[in-house]
Amino acid sequence: MKRTERVGAMIQILTGSPSKTYSLQYFCDLFGAAKSSISEDIRACNNALSFMDRGRLETGIGAKGGVRFVPHISDNELVQLQKEFCEKLSDPSRMLGGNFLYTSDIFFDPEFISRIALVFARKFRNCGADYVATVETKGIPLASDVARLLNLPLVIIRREAKVSEGSTVSINYFSGSYDRIQRMSMSKRAICPDTKALIIDDFMRGGGSISGITEIVGEFNSTVAGVGVAIAGVTPKKKKIDNYTSIVFLGEIDEENKKISVLPNNDIF
Repeated sequence: MKRTERVGAMIQILTGSPSKTYSLQYFCDLFGAAKSSISEDIRACNNALSFMDRGRLETGIGAKGGVRFVPHISDNELVQLQKEFCEKLSDPSRMLGGNFLYTSDIFFDPEFISRIALVFARKFRNCGADYVATVETKGIPLASDVARLLNLPLVIIRREAKVSEGSTVSINYFSGSYDRIQRMSMSKRAICPDTKALIIDDFMRGGGSISGITEIVGEFNSTVAGVGVAIAGVTPKKKKIDNYTSIVFLGEIDEENKKISVLPNNDIF
């Protein structure tokens, strides 16, 4: 293959599996090229990715060193994303009554969710998480994309235990969004003890669900490495968790005047 062809193929392979490390020998065997040639190809790949500001390549040192693609979103793109997010959420047609908004179209939009996932991938890429966890709700597409970008397994916590999950651990927690006691369960085979979870969810009001996830992973001696939510309610001000990162804040929903207050989080990074 010509160098330009190798570079194109390498970019496709590396960006197709973000955060996954490939050995130089892998590319040597794939393309039938020397390590010196592959090293030059990697520099060309990195220059192209840096020019587009979509991420960068990280290389290991030594004979067994490898290379991986680290996804990135620029500050300017983040600001634009937050602006679009605020515009989408502030549409009065989303009002459902009882201070609820229709958001399914947003969280099941693959292109838009992939951009939100990039924000969390940038924020939490060095948090030391062993897996991404979310509860069975609209947050699954977002959590799945974050897990893919960080090359981590995804653990979905169920609302109800399923026979296909085998033995499970279940807890009860108070949901501020629905103002009632709810239940969540997780398979005993889902995670290993003494690991770290990155919790990703679509919406947080009082933090009840996130607190529940923290409690249930704690049953496995697992700790929380970080919490990311796409939308966080301004009220109540006192949450059940202290440290979290949101893309935007949802303020007052004035059904009478058809106004929804949405503000960007200017302190993400």
